[in-house]
Amino acid sequence: MHTQVCIIGGGPSGLLLSQLLHREGIETVVLERRSRDHVLGRIRAGVLEWGTVDLLRAAGVGERMDAEGFVHDGTLLAAQNRTIRIDFRRLTGKSVMVYGQTEVTADLYAARDAAGGCVIHGAEDVALHDLDGDGAHVTYRRDGQEHRIACDFVAGCDGFHGVSRQAIPASVRREFERVYPFGWLGVLSRTAPVEDELIYANHERGFALCSMRNARLARYYVQVPLSDKVEDWSDDAFWTELKRRIPAEAADRLETGPTIEKSIAPLRSFVCEPMRWGRLFLAGDAAHIVPPTGAKGLNLAASDIFYLWHALRDHYRDGDAAGLEGYSARALARVWKSERFSWSMTNLLHRFPDQGDFGQRMQESELDYLESSEAAQTALAENYVGLPY
Repeated sequence: MHTQVCIIGGGPSGLLLSQLLHREGIETVVLERRSRDHVLGRIRAGVLEWGTVDLLRAAGVGERMDAEGFVHDGTLLAAQNRTIRIDFRRLTGKSVMVYGQTEVTADLYAARDAAGGCVIHGAEDVALHDLDGDGAHVTYRRDGQEHRIACDFVAGCDGFHGVSRQAIPASVRREFERVYPFGWLGVLSRTAPVEDELIYANHERGFALCSMRNARLARYYVQVPLSDKVEDWSDDAFWTELKRRIPAEAADRLETGPTIEKSIAPLRSFVCEPMRWGRLFLAGDAAHIVPPTGAKGLNLAASDIFYLWHALRDHYRDGDAAGLEGYSARALARVWKSERFSWSMTNLLHRFPDQGDFGQRMQESELDYLESSEAAQTALAENYVGLPY
C-alpha cells in the first residue's frame, strides 16, 4: 500500500489531521492500535480554545459542537471561601467552548467514515523505517499478518506511550519533564453542574475543579496523593471532600448522586525536542504533555495539527517546503508558552507536600493580586482562551 501521509494514532489529533488533509485532496492512512470502542471510551478534557473551535469548523466537523457545546465567557477562581471571576470576553474579546473530547473524536470518526477514509484499527507492532531517507515506510501486524505502507511522510499522533517519538534517535532527541507529586481523582455524574462556568479552587486540603460535559453531566476533580487508589474513594467520601474545598455557597447547592466513571490521573509536564526528524512529524501527546490545570492538552494538539496541515498543504499544492522545515520550531514556540501557563496554574492552585503554611499564603496572595489587577487577569485570560497560532 502507498499513501502520501501515514498517520500513527487514531485519536483526535490523527483523525483531525486526516480529515483536514482529505479536504485538501491529500491521501492519508490512519493506524490505530486500539479498537474504535476503546478510543471513544476515553474520558478526556472538554474545554476548547476558540482557535480549536475554528479548526474543527474548517475540518467540517463543527455542526454538532456548535449545536450542543457551551460557550463560556469566563471562569471562576476560588480561595478562602470567595470567588474571583476572570471575564474572558471583556478582557480579550474571546471565549472558550465546553465540548468533550469524546464528542470531538466521535464527530471526526463520522466525518472520516462519510468520506471513505482509511482508518485501520488493531494495528500491532507498528514500526517506522527509513525516515531520514527517500524510502520511508511503516510496517504493522494485523490479524497475524504483516503489512507495509510506503509513504511520503509520517505523522506521529500516537500519544505519550506511542512508538513515533522513540523513532527519533536518542542522540537527536532531547526530553524535558517534571512529574508532580499528586494526581487528580475525577468523577463523572449524571447531575446538573454546580455552576454555569468552571470553578478552580485553591484550598489548604488541596485543589478542586468543578466542570461539566453538558447540562446533565458534571465532571469534578479533587487533588489526591499518588499513593491513593480509586477503590479508596467511595462516592460519599468524594462528595464530602469536594464540598470542603469549594466555596460554601457552591457546596450548598451541589447536586450529588452515583458516579458513572471514576479514575485517578497523574500530572506531568513533558516536552520532546525536536518535533520533526526527517520525514517524521510529531503532534500532540507524542511530543508534549501538560498538566490539565490550564486546559491545554487537546488544544496544543490542535495547534500542532494546524501547523502541520498548512505545511503539508503548501508542500503538495505549491511545492513550498518552508512550512515543513519550520514546523518543529513554530510548534515548539507555542508549546513552551502553553507549558508555562499550565505549570503556573498548577503551582498556583495545588497543595504541594513541601509548601507549608508560607507557600499556602503565597498562593492566596497571588489570588488576591489577581482579584485587584486587571492586567494580571488579562494575562491569565489571554493564555486560557489560547494564544494566537
